[in-house]
Amino acid sequence: MLDLIVRNAKLPGQRDLTDIACQNGKIVETGPQLDASAAHEIDAGGLLVTPPFVDSHFHMDATLSFGLPRVNESGTLLEGIALWGELKPDLTVEAIKQRAWELCRWSIARGTLAIRSHVDICDPRLLAVDALLEIQKEVRPYIDLQLVAFPQDGYLRDPNAKAQLKTALDKGVNVVGGIPHFERTMADGAESVRQLCEIAAERGLLVDMHCDETDDPNSRHIESLSYETQRLGLQGRVAGSHLTSMHSMDNYYVSKLIPLIAEAGVTAIANPLINITIQGRHDSYPKRRGMTRVKELIAAGVPVALGHDCVMDPWYSLGSHDMLEVASMALHVGQMTGMDQMREMFRSVTQRGAETMHLEGYGLEKGCNADMVILQACDEVEALRLKANRLQVIRRGKVISEMPPATAKLDLDGAAHEVDCLLFRDNS
Repeated sequence: MLDLIVRNAKLPGQRDLTDIACQNGKIVETGPQLDASAAHEIDAGGLLVTPPFVDSHFHMDATLSFGLPRVNESGTLLEGIALWGELKPDLTVEAIKQRAWELCRWSIARGTLAIRSHVDICDPRLLAVDALLEIQKEVRPYIDLQLVAFPQDGYLRDPNAKAQLKTALDKGVNVVGGIPHFERTMADGAESVRQLCEIAAERGLLVDMHCDETDDPNSRHIESLSYETQRLGLQGRVAGSHLTSMHSMDNYYVSKLIPLIAEAGVTAIANPLINITIQGRHDSYPKRRGMTRVKELIAAGVPVALGHDCVMDPWYSLGSHDMLEVASMALHVGQMTGMDQMREMFRSVTQRGAETMHLEGYGLEKGCNADMVILQACDEVEALRLKANRLQVIRRGKVISEMPPATAKLDLDGAAHEVDCLLFRDNS
């Protein structure tokens, strides 16, 4: 007898319903009306079953610290960085872990079971590194947590960053990060990209750099990152996060830049909730949206993943780690309302994120990990429209979160109606 069968599932991009059979934490068979029995069976009833959501860019060390020691009144990136600097001396491993665990519980409830989190290494105590390495081990049964060594105060600008980044990598952080636009000069920014990529190449690690998170169209460090990726043979292992300066660049330069990114095999990670909130703060009207050119990057063949970036921290006072909210914001801001475009935004918080993190066993095919989310929606577009409830969240073949369907009961002059806003449900 199998451990679990999910029956009558609508898989992303498919019309026919499918059964998914799970044993020992793996998917062992898929197909219509499987002739098998299991200790636990779930009838999805024609609803969408997806692999878990993936957050490709997050800051778990700062999460849920909103209001400590004060609120970011200007809403700018730079005030957020300054505020985080004020908070760092008061951090403790216990406080970071407590907030991170609470966030992880939110993540599980939202079906977000893979997270790439940047962790600030510009604290001589490396408290956040130690705390998140502990969290990484503790949440492993539920969440794949990948950590990026992030020199928040600048790899060259902070005199201790080089040694501390090396120590963080030696401790077990396994992605190299950077923030070239926060260095003192454009030249220093390019040099930091070179040095950090060389460290990644020497150690065989992935790279994910905050790149050009600014409204300045002359911030062009993604160009340096693409060059170093090719020079060092890092194709497929490098991501440039934010890339918001591209929103403000002239079209001629972008027509050169995007093919360079594509040629280098660099992934772009946009963070729409934060990008549209932080960018354009110095504009009067019209105000720039700030999010990078997601539509154009995708059209050129550049893989695009999406991140939540922040939840209730010095940079963003909202959020619940809902990756459908992230994808919905991206398609609205990027004016990507074509059916294929909306489905691609769904992939940007699932499959593209898994590819960015190089996750093994991700998907709903035979042999993949038995990780999936049953959504109160009939397809990807409906899931985006409704920010669909996560009815069941399954990890390694076990249900680890359940949520009742969102249904309103109406009484209209004595006539009873139930409303769930689902437009179509195909139970065939």
